[in-house]
Amino acid sequence: MALWRVHVELEDIPGRLGELATAVGAAGCNIISLHVVGEPADDGSVTDELLVKVPDPAEPAALVDEITAAGIPCTLLVRADAAELSDPTTTALALARMVAADPGSAPRAVATLLRARLVDPAATSVEGHTHTLRVGAQQLRLGRGWPFTATELSRAAALLELAAQLAMRAPTRADDADRILLLRDGSEVRMRAATPDDRLLVAALHARCAPETRRSRFLSPAPRLPDDQLDGLLGAGPGDRSGQVVLAVTADGGSAVGLVNLDPEPDGPPTTGRVAVLVEDAWQGRGLGTALLRRAADAAVELGMVEVTGVARPDDLGVTRLLRRAGLRPSAEIVDATVRLRAPLPTPVR
Repeated sequence: MALWRVHVELEDIPGRLGELATAVGAAGCNIISLHVVGEPADDGSVTDELLVKVPDPAEPAALVDEITAAGIPCTLLVRADAAELSDPTTTALALARMVAADPGSAPRAVATLLRARLVDPAATSVEGHTHTLRVGAQQLRLGRGWPFTATELSRAAALLELAAQLAMRAPTRADDADRILLLRDGSEVRMRAATPDDRLLVAALHARCAPETRRSRFLSPAPRLPDDQLDGLLGAGPGDRSGQVVLAVTADGGSAVGLVNLDPEPDGPPTTGRVAVLVEDAWQGRGLGTALLRRAADAAVELGMVEVTGVARPDDLGVTRLLRRAGLRPSAEIVDATVRLRAPLPTPVR
């Protein structure tokens, strides 16, 4: 069973939507959601986006054939992610709430709204389709595998305008480390700088993680962190080199559910940082790991870094996927049975 995104040009004719549903059903597929993503054309037709569930025996090409045979133009067919099953209106409202709490999160919110990635404005060669949004002095370049519609871009511009208005009313303080993050499922976490006083919270977080999760982060499934390693995670060890640690805690502050470390690359130039993320298993799949990594990438850019690195086991693709979801483009090489990842950082948006 796979999920596919389909764009169709649907005429404003009574019964046309029913014909579309019949064509999809004839291909052995099922429409999960449908909403308008394009403005009306001269003949009154609009671009509708469908998320269609295609059973394993069925072929996506057969779906396009059935829709086309019904006289409905099909302009896009690409794989979709199960995370996109959320209601678009609910998602937009949640993102607006996130921007209201933190206007600086607007670029990431816009990218999430359009299911796109942030692209370096100076990049000359970018895969897929790109578009640059400008609101006031802010410039934002987005990229994804299919074209942007005017309707989508107007929604994104509205979100950026909201952020600009809020920033003028209540400028955020540079030293304000606490941020409320609204996750995809509607739950909230507080992201803040970690301190040595968080030893018990982090130790409990590590202990609750499954062995595979601990192995992915530390390359070891050990259920308990040695004291010196725990201190190093929180920047309290003797080998601390002024790294940054961001902790995600529950709304009441009683439990740590995620952690990201940004440290200078050992024996590397000061423009390179190493990142590592840990998210409790019960909190995975909600966008927390991506948000933590983006927070670390933003901090790295502010520190003047141009690249971040990471390590993973050869059979662990989670770190690579996480970097890509955070808008980075990692490359990899295997050194001593360990995957070494490198990802250039985008030029700051001015």
